[in-house]
Amino acid sequence: MTEPWEQTGTFVRRRRAENPGPMTLDGTNSYVLRAPGSAGVVVVDPGPLLEGHLATLAAAGAVELILITHLHADHTGGSARLHELTGAPVRAALPEFCHGGEPLGDGELIHAGGLTVTVLATPGHTSDSLCFAVSAAGPDGSVEHVVFTGDTILGSGSTVLDYPDGKLGDYLDSLAALRRWGITHGTAGNPVAALPGHGPVLADLAAAAQAYEAHRAERIAQVRAAVEHLEKAGAGEPTAEQVTAAVYGDVPANLQGAARLSVEAQLQYLRG
Repeated sequence: MTEPWEQTGTFVRRRRAENPGPMTLDGTNSYVLRAPGSAGVVVVDPGPLLEGHLATLAAAGAVELILITHLHADHTGGSARLHELTGAPVRAALPEFCHGGEPLGDGELIHAGGLTVTVLATPGHTSDSLCFAVSAAGPDGSVEHVVFTGDTILGSGSTVLDYPDGKLGDYLDSLAALRRWGITHGTAGNPVAALPGHGPVLADLAAAAQAYEAHRAERIAQVRAAVEHLEKAGAGEPTAEQVTAAVYGDVPANLQGAARLSVEAQLQYLRG
């Protein structure tokens, strides 16, 4: 980005870490939350251990709290260092990723930065994946709704399931829950925005979740068809490698490993 910060609505700023790659897209999104008039701020996903990035986050305000969406190092690598820089507790689903704070629980309400954050357990990408929902009144009296989706819903592309930790059945349940959250808390004229761990902000969480569900259904059908074809060809019980070649043959070589993880998750789901 030409400028280090991007404002999203009235209470969220985004800064992208300089860690682009096949799995991180253009880099990890770190978010700073602060209600108008609040002295303190909340950081969501410090990102990797990049001193310049972390120093900028630490200087964004009086950091009260640091929240983690899931265990992957492109989201957690800098969390201990940001805790050192700010003294703010780091809270995640798993205790080993907490620093000076307690593990987070599904449905927990957190008051910080002048805002109320609702913790949503959304396993699937990983077993510990969380989303964070926030609603706040705008200056014109309207209510802004956002959900920080981590890697459960990305700004572009599709999410890899980190199998065997991440399970497809859990992921489908999480997408359905996010779709319902978007429908319940948003309207056609004022939808709930999805603020992902990578990629651009999505204007409509419910629509994004529904699109992800449709994509997963299509992939499940493709995997099922590939398994049936390979079995009829006399291959016995097909391997993940065989199914990956059949379904994801057009995926670049540097993403084949991730595609195979998704196939393994789909095979486990289909085999029940």
